[in-house]
Amino acid sequence: MDNKEKKKQYDLEYAKKNLKRIPLDVKIDKYNEIKAHAESQGESVNGFVKRSIDETMERDKVNKDE
Repeated sequence: MDNKEKKKQYDLEYAKKNLKRIPLDVKIDKYNEIKAHAESQGESVNGFVKRSIDETMERDKVNKDE
């Protein structure tokens, strides 16, 4: 097994242990809007969605504590 195959195997094992996919369906127009916004912020769609979730959860936590 060469290094490329070992890396691929490691990545698959890591994903199985540490990652959970969250399917998300949006209309094409909405996706295009999200993508354009993410790109305007220098982010990928995936990065933007993750940041949006983190920021919303933090804001909700702060609002709950008030």
